[in-house]
Amino acid sequence: MSGLRILYHHRIRADDGQAAHVRELISALREAGHEVQECALVPKAEPGKVDKGSSFWQGLKIPRVALEGLELCYNRTGSKRLIEASRKFRPHFIYERHALHCRAGLMAARACGLPLLLEVNSPMCEEMERLGQLVFGHRARRSEREVLSAADLVLPVSEVLQSKLIAAGASPARCRVIRNAAVPERHDSLPVAAGMRRRHELGIPEQAMLMGFIGYMRPWHRLDLALQAIASEGLENVHLLLVGEGPALPELVAEATRLGVSQRLHLRPAVPAQELPSWVASFDLGLIAAINSYASPLKLFDYLAGGVAVLAPRQPNIEELVQDDVNSVLFQAGDAASLRARLMAMQENRGRLQEIGAAGREHLVSQGWTWAENAARVVKAYEGIAG
Repeated sequence: MSGLRILYHHRIRADDGQAAHVRELISALREAGHEVQECALVPKAEPGKVDKGSSFWQGLKIPRVALEGLELCYNRTGSKRLIEASRKFRPHFIYERHALHCRAGLMAARACGLPLLLEVNSPMCEEMERLGQLVFGHRARRSEREVLSAADLVLPVSEVLQSKLIAAGASPARCRVIRNAAVPERHDSLPVAAGMRRRHELGIPEQAMLMGFIGYMRPWHRLDLALQAIASEGLENVHLLLVGEGPALPELVAEATRLGVSQRLHLRPAVPAQELPSWVASFDLGLIAAINSYASPLKLFDYLAGGVAVLAPRQPNIEELVQDDVNSVLFQAGDAASLRARLMAMQENRGRLQEIGAAGREHLVSQGWTWAENAARVVKAYEGIAG
């Protein structure tokens, strides 16, 4: 089915991985010949272009209780905007990224007689409760159950998450897993020496084994495990490169000093999307030190697309994507000793590391984990309910 009109709704303020997901999927849908209209407080389809109202919402800092109050109030405003957009744009369906307390897409879909496709990246109530940031818990859970049970299609990003959503009210028959993805072609267009140039910029020795991490750094990412591992005897040739920013960074720098590995910790601020492939190309290992139990981590797909061996914790949502010693290197979650042991083994067989990276890239392509394929999956899912 070609030439669909899709009304894409989200409530994302930050310009982070969530925003990257929105941009990539909208771009892929448009490239496939579909018309996509973004309806959001802070549009993300064109990075860096925000109006005055968007700037206000993006920079807003308020207490958690007030923020949840605004999220509840947003449903009336958001649904009104969606209804107005639907009447002018006449979409075939509304595509919404699920958010806490968000009923705007469902309200508009009901008012306009349109299907609602609901993309879900996390079990919002469970996640916010775990973080101690859920204020209106009863109301949030009731709203989440209503939206999950009423959406025409629910699109979780992992099988683990799908199970959680079914337990929270989603119909198994209306769930379709659509994992995150990458754009392999961006890595193909790189000069062969691009990665080595990046290493040279930071003074990383050519023969060093480099672990790299790209993204926003929070304490739960457990990057301290990587520092503890490279501080071990026998891993003096292993370096760690952190590309990005975040609240965990100051403590990581202090920890590197305490462990005596400061000279092997390299920092680079967040880079534009177009520069990301060249930094990935500098890695020998793409690091995911810790991840929640239901995520489909964007960085994993970028590592695979770049032909870089993925180093990640052994847990169900990771193992539904990659296989240890075939197209990834997995270690016991939360265990610095296990991480150290895997690094020791890979250091002794660098050729095997390259083979694993190449197998990972082949795996990504064979599974169709690209944004173009994801756009096709969304359209196919819609076709299934449109008859």
